[in-house]
Amino acid sequence: MTDTKQRQILILGAGLMQKPSILAAKELGYKAVVVDANPHALCVPLADRFETIDLKDRPALAAFAKSLMKEEGGLVAVFTAGTDFSASVSYVAEQCGLKAHAFEAALNASDKLRMRACFSAYGVPSPDFSEMQKADIAFLGADETCDTQPGVLKVVKPCDNMGGRGCRLVRSRQEWVPALTNAVSSSRTGRAIVEDYMAGPEFSIDSVVYNGTLTITGFADRHIYFPPYFIETGHTMPTCIDEKMRLELIAAFALGIKALGLSCGVAKADIKYTENGPMIGEIAARLSGGYMSGWTYPYASDVPLTKTALQVALGEEPSELVKNRVPLPWAPHPAQAGKEQPFLLYELPCKRTSAERAWISIPGVVSRIYGLKEASGVLGVRDVLPRVHEGDEVRFPRNNVEKCGNIIAVGSTRADAVDSAQLAVSGITLRLTPHNAGTDAFLGGLCAEDESGFPPQAFSEAFSLYSTHCSDAEKGKTIPACVPVAPLLPPALSSLTESTDWNHLSLKNALARFDELCPNHPELDANQFWLVFLRGSVQGALYLADSASSGAVSEED
Repeated sequence: MTDTKQRQILILGAGLMQKPSILAAKELGYKAVVVDANPHALCVPLADRFETIDLKDRPALAAFAKSLMKEEGGLVAVFTAGTDFSASVSYVAEQCGLKAHAFEAALNASDKLRMRACFSAYGVPSPDFSEMQKADIAFLGADETCDTQPGVLKVVKPCDNMGGRGCRLVRSRQEWVPALTNAVSSSRTGRAIVEDYMAGPEFSIDSVVYNGTLTITGFADRHIYFPPYFIETGHTMPTCIDEKMRLELIAAFALGIKALGLSCGVAKADIKYTENGPMIGEIAARLSGGYMSGWTYPYASDVPLTKTALQVALGEEPSELVKNRVPLPWAPHPAQAGKEQPFLLYELPCKRTSAERAWISIPGVVSRIYGLKEASGVLGVRDVLPRVHEGDEVRFPRNNVEKCGNIIAVGSTRADAVDSAQLAVSGITLRLTPHNAGTDAFLGGLCAEDESGFPPQAFSEAFSLYSTHCSDAEKGKTIPACVPVAPLLPPALSSLTESTDWNHLSLKNALARFDELCPNHPELDANQFWLVFLRGSVQGALYLADSASSGAVSEED
């Protein structure tokens, strides 16, 4: 037999989310051949061999894979994780006779319109939907009858993208055209899907589909905020949902996998539990991104999930999975009780809790970042993963790739893991350069007509209370130069000092952070300071002080 060190695994993608795949291939004794359109992607140096190929270009990928098969050692598997190119994997696998989900099944799991059609035909619970294209946008803008019904919300998303790009809630007539324009422009094929909004808690599920079995390899609570967008500020694993509801969600997931035709590989779901029971948002023919499959689940379970998934792609028995999985009962929601069980169900359970939390920023340009080293020293923190650096432009996120970084913490209890992650996030502060139009607009409370209420205030209850009862009393007052501001908090807000901003920093601690980072601030207008602070937390206060220190505040203020 050929030495495994010469045998090659083709991995699609060289970003951070593909790092576990590259390392797992090497751990198994294979050469990691990595392709990506970006020759400067983060994990290019980890590859045994790298080629610049667009992951959308299936013929080019297949041609390259066939050339690898002719080399010494050949090509033994093709794989991806955390990308939206599972169909490219299946296409290459079919062309080369390798193990993977069928190409048609992978297309079903990549295109949301095909996916919804499969679910509808098979009776899988999912929202009603319709297709929209660019030509439909002008019609909707002109049609006076095209309004959302009272109490009926719609979700618009591109048919073929991930990370929340182009995805948003539509709450009124004036939001239709901007939402569809963004969704269509975010779609590789220029198509959007419109579906009913599903109210209820949301979950992520990872799984391995192998030899007629479905093994759950991670079940996490997702924490989604900031309408009209759907920003995941983190996830916690394992879920804390009631066991009966959890089994109903798993049963719906199994039915969805069957409906799509996925049979050999991995599958992940975004799924909600609504007043009518489980409803599937989407199922993808890949492992989760967002640090779940490669970080939080292995930390919580001691199961090297990416390695296990690679074994399936190699046509090998995933021995650790088979040895350690435990059976799950088939317990669907009553609405699906008559459905035949499509797979034998198993689970590789967690032993402890993992919590991932993101930190975010108000709009602007980063001048300095505080707290990263301290965050890594918080008990239970395993990873501090910044996404932006000094000099980078940041914005309040409208999708999940616009967050500024992530913390991953592990604890023996859920409370321990969550507290550690949130404490670490709360200690990170991004200071912004002064006199920036985007920052000024945000702190001035400006929002687009089609984004009512977005972005939110950092301390919304305190902002409302201050604007209603305290603002007039503070007008004309000043905060003297180089004086701590924490003791000057208007008394009416004293009951809200434990309220937290988007980064889990309390109002009290945000004031203390300002005093720590800006002890030599200039004289400040008191009313302006409190409005800016309650709108933008410590970032807003630092920006105001820095702008005042560096000269007259820009006209937008």
